[in-house]
Amino acid sequence: MFEKILIANRGEIACRVIRTARRMGIKTVAVYSDADRNALHVEMADEAVHIGAAPSAQSYLLIEKIVEACKATGAQAVHPGYGFLSEKREFQEALAAAGIAFIGPDAFAIQAMGDKIESKKLAKKAGVSTVPGYLGVIADDSEAVTIARDIGYPVMIKASAGGGGKGMRVAWNDEEAREGFRSATNEARSSFADDRVFVEKYIQQPRHIEIQLLADGQGTCLYLHERECSIQRRHQKVIEEAPSPFLDAATRKAMGEQAVALANAVQYKSAGTVEFIVDAERNFYFLEMNTRLQVEHPVTELITGLDLVELMIRVAAGEKLTLRQEDVQLNGWAVEARVYAEDPFRNFLPSTGRLTHYRPPAADSHVRVDTGVYEGGEISMYYDPMIAKLCTWGPTRDAAIAEMREALDQYYIRGVSHNIPFLASLMANQRFVDGRLTTNFIAEEYPTGFHASDLPPEDPAVLIAVAAVIHRSLNDRDIQISGKMAGNKATVRDDWVVVLDGTRHPVHLHAAEGKAQRIGYAVEVDGQRHTVLSDWRIGEPLFHGTVNGTDVRVQIDRVGIGYRLHHSGSQAVVKVLTPKAAALDALMPVKAPPDMSKFLLSPMPGLLVSLAVSEGQEVKAGEVLAVVEAMKMENILRASQDGTVAKIHAAPGSSLAVDQKIVEFA
Repeated sequence: MFEKILIANRGEIACRVIRTARRMGIKTVAVYSDADRNALHVEMADEAVHIGAAPSAQSYLLIEKIVEACKATGAQAVHPGYGFLSEKREFQEALAAAGIAFIGPDAFAIQAMGDKIESKKLAKKAGVSTVPGYLGVIADDSEAVTIARDIGYPVMIKASAGGGGKGMRVAWNDEEAREGFRSATNEARSSFADDRVFVEKYIQQPRHIEIQLLADGQGTCLYLHERECSIQRRHQKVIEEAPSPFLDAATRKAMGEQAVALANAVQYKSAGTVEFIVDAERNFYFLEMNTRLQVEHPVTELITGLDLVELMIRVAAGEKLTLRQEDVQLNGWAVEARVYAEDPFRNFLPSTGRLTHYRPPAADSHVRVDTGVYEGGEISMYYDPMIAKLCTWGPTRDAAIAEMREALDQYYIRGVSHNIPFLASLMANQRFVDGRLTTNFIAEEYPTGFHASDLPPEDPAVLIAVAAVIHRSLNDRDIQISGKMAGNKATVRDDWVVVLDGTRHPVHLHAAEGKAQRIGYAVEVDGQRHTVLSDWRIGEPLFHGTVNGTDVRVQIDRVGIGYRLHHSGSQAVVKVLTPKAAALDALMPVKAPPDMSKFLLSPMPGLLVSLAVSEGQEVKAGEVLAVVEAMKMENILRASQDGTVAKIHAAPGSSLAVDQKIVEFA
């Protein structure tokens, strides 16, 4: 067995590999860029080596730097994680030449499966069902349009070396095919240094279901059942679960056996995943094979009890698998939600900055949090904006979803925007709960984007009662302090007015009888009685208690004289006032926000790649104005209405902040 391994990655996956290596008694080496000097994976590893500047092309993608780090530290093997160099044949070959083991498949399998065009040819030869399409390299946008017409719209334009939703576009007509080819090519060149794209038929109402494989290269190749990954946005997975609520035993077996056949065709070794598109009739088609560990591997671990990273390390060390196919059992259900630093209320634009407060839910047998961040750390603009993978397990799918809803309520993140409200909405969506999933789920359920109205409806009386109890506890403390001062006398109030969404609700509090908790009140809200019990302490950001016997978790932030309360993904600003103060508050004027309708503002921090207009130019609604790149994704900004450009505020190549002015209209 290896004594020391290097992890050629960063963030949560580097931390996850380090945890398993530590448990196995293996020392670890982290590598880091300038931006990651104080990152969690650097802190966790036994050693750390600086490998370059913040951009990944100048650090994490430099093969020679990784090899040098291995030689300098004596690392005998490298785990690549996912992304970066994990599917680069040249990386495996460079390590082999240096006598360093690669914890993954060999160069032949990486090359064969890493190229989406060649992998489809091999899959077809191996007897695996494939999607109709054109597998040749496309020269330009005109040829892309011709091919798309021949296949028949809609089509999918995909980067041959792509992954993670980058370099991928769906086209429904000639114009979209032309534009999609250009964007996919640019993103592919930027992300993978390979601008080849291909076109295939876009299957409507599809499910994305993948088979986890594990092979030792010594005659044993197993499928560890499937993961449902249909909940995607812009072709990037958001929610994953295992097993799939759609597959029956016969389809599961057929998909697993085809995946194994493909793996055997390339003499596969290590963990890998074969992804399929499955239609409404359970017909399945090969999509691609990922010759690495998947982001969503934890849900497979939760339902099988296997540690995939440990097994990858053992296989790379030359050990033979002792498992047989019949040993791989399904136990319960697991769900994974990807927690991202992005603003779901602003079209999921990435958010960067410092995590001023960070408190994930406590991990136990039902909750797992894979993260690479910590309170006080930074979310950088240079890398994927993932904060964590939140996973929950339950004996049934409904139980796993219920665990996820509770865990999301407890996830306390401040300093950057995050997508927890959206995740909470997904978990409460009846179509999701019913398991009626397709890769179009988000587009169909949120056709105009995500809005506060999409959050699960909650009884406002719950937040009103909790706000009143929180304020009463603070008021009691203030009175105890001031009452000890000579000459001061104060009384505890029972009558308050809670202002929520501009509506004033009279409340009256009574001490609850027979309570065992620190806090217990019967709260009358608009004439209705609610019993609130909790062990909450002043200063805690999470209120956990019961309201009328039902578990409730509410996150609390002080906002001026009021509170911002977060519950089930929603948030509300409330004020708890005396009746007299509430009457005066009703007379206060509301300040109108400034009119910014005459400006094109940058919706995210990023790089202004191009500007399509000039001063004095007339533009029409829908016309392209600019392209902003953030985290290697191109975002096309269009005119919302007709107008004339009065002034240009930023030039191509400029680094933009959120809401920075780009174009001003007359």
